[in-house]
Amino acid sequence: MESDIRINNAADISVIVIYFLVVLAVGLWAMYSTNRGTVGGFFLAGRSMVWWPIGASLFASNIGSGHFVGIAGTAAAGGIAIGGYEWNALIFVVVLGWLFVPIYIKAGVVTMPEYLRKRFGGKRIQIYLSVLSLILYIFTKISADIFSGAVFIQLAIGLNLYVAIIILLAITALYTITGGLAAVIYTDTLQTFIMVVGSFILMGFAFSEVGGYDAFMQKYMAAIPSNVSYGNVTIDPECYTPRPDSFHIFRDAVTGDLPWPGLIFGLSILALWYWCTDQVIVQRCLSGKNMSHVKAGCIMCGYLKLLPMFIIVMPGMISRILYTDVVACVVPEVCEKYCGAAVGCTNIAYPKMVVELMPDGLRGLMLSVMLASLMSSLTSIFNSASTLFTMDIYTKIRKHPSEKELMLAGRAFMVLLIGVSIAWVPVVQSAQSGQLFDYIQSVTSYLGPPIAAVFLLGIFCKRLNEQGAFWGLMVGLLAGLSRMIAEFAYGTGSCVSPSNCPYIICGIHYLYFALILFGASAIVMLAVSFMTKPIPDVHLYRLCWSLRNSKEERIDLDVDEEQDKADEKDDESVNEESQEEPGCFKKAYNWFCGLDQQKGPKLSKEEEEALKKKLTDTSEVPLWRNVVNINGIILLTVAVFCHAFFA
Repeated sequence: MESDIRINNAADISVIVIYFLVVLAVGLWAMYSTNRGTVGGFFLAGRSMVWWPIGASLFASNIGSGHFVGIAGTAAAGGIAIGGYEWNALIFVVVLGWLFVPIYIKAGVVTMPEYLRKRFGGKRIQIYLSVLSLILYIFTKISADIFSGAVFIQLAIGLNLYVAIIILLAITALYTITGGLAAVIYTDTLQTFIMVVGSFILMGFAFSEVGGYDAFMQKYMAAIPSNVSYGNVTIDPECYTPRPDSFHIFRDAVTGDLPWPGLIFGLSILALWYWCTDQVIVQRCLSGKNMSHVKAGCIMCGYLKLLPMFIIVMPGMISRILYTDVVACVVPEVCEKYCGAAVGCTNIAYPKMVVELMPDGLRGLMLSVMLASLMSSLTSIFNSASTLFTMDIYTKIRKHPSEKELMLAGRAFMVLLIGVSIAWVPVVQSAQSGQLFDYIQSVTSYLGPPIAAVFLLGIFCKRLNEQGAFWGLMVGLLAGLSRMIAEFAYGTGSCVSPSNCPYIICGIHYLYFALILFGASAIVMLAVSFMTKPIPDVHLYRLCWSLRNSKEERIDLDVDEEQDKADEKDDESVNEESQEEPGCFKKAYNWFCGLDQQKGPKLSKEEEEALKKKLTDTSEVPLWRNVVNINGIILLTVAVFCHAFFA
């Protein structure tokens, strides 16, 4: 840690303090003003969100501090192709809003595994997916975000890593545990605004420092570190010379670091998994007031996703120009001295610029940006993970929980999750920081594709049945795990000391592997489904694309379970009426957890039907439908144009 300019002046500190106060205020306001005493209110914000918080929250949950550290780092090492990752999302937010969400809403589900249960019946797929999602959250998203946020704080303030993490998690946990999804979405909106403004300012400083776009292109190609030999070993020039194709998104299909077929097709499968079937993202959309709001939110998120190329990727590359010896170091001892990782220091590209370039006050703003992105991703993940746990796993353990019990279970699980995340940090630290982001990408590309296949085929191919889906998932899991374990065992290696993993296992680029895995899982699913008997249409009304507009009554495959639940609820509501007035202390506790809202009058059967109809309604006003459709088309053209311009 070389930089001596720590954040120690009044301007910076006051900016950070004000920032935290504002976030807490927004969180508390959202807690106060929304209904969080019911499962629908706490986990789905009562289906009342309008489009702009949805769009902002989608963007904020997606861009964590992991992006700032990881994407800027990869860009410093290999050029703009990593921006193609961000732009791929432009297409998939449209797919999400127009194809997937209408089906999820019509199915009337809160979590993704719940949709699979309604679609295929049986419990094994639902439980498998819930557990896998939770594991993926802890191992990829949570740990990476915490780690990169901590790198930043260490560089800026010099706090001990664990102290920093615990403070962050405490603030985050406070309003996620008590406020539910509405609090998360509103604070996300605030944080998106701060993120975009702050990183724009940094981009301005960076470009003025380099001398404009053309100078940036020339200087990047010449950013070669001065120290390239140690002992009597001279490092291969390939390891420290910027790639000749640095300014192209599409790279050679065989030798490229992000080959173009992988970028177009392989990445699309990962994007399909992330944007269209991941609880964190879909839960934001399910909280929308109506379908037009959801679509508009998706479009807004798409436009925001145009930015990272300019506000994260390019500043990361500029950092290499300005601090060549630090960011692009190749000699293990030198790297160790600069940032404590022998593999390379590209990870500190973005934090280093913030600490060095920004004037007082703005540096504090940028630190709050990093904290904002970190906290917004964490809150989103905590809320979604606890939803998954409560609705899909907890209800299997306890057959007939009351609504109150579900709320408490969700909150208790968040506390547990936070504990696990803190315990996991040393592991992430030792997984050498240089490779952290390859790890995330590769872990998702080994475990994500089978899930993407299940959802895609489940929605668009009504012939797919439970046996097919289950065995496809299992085959995919085994194939993915075998590759993942082999890679962890051999290590990924770095350019200076490559790993000795046999080519047949690790030689296939992970994006290609994702494609192959997706194909294989899909083939197994279809083959097994066609060999076993189909699910009758009566169970599939409004769960598949081809039957999305049918008006008939659907008999859910899990109908007997649902019926038991309903009977139990009736008994329970009778018991609850006989309770006495709670004491003072109990009242405060109930208010804090949002459990005290008065129970409304018991709904009659007709009213329940009407409410259900409202919650599963996807109709739109023709005018707004046309407005969002036109915008969707514009967004897709913009996406194609951007890819073509930088190709």
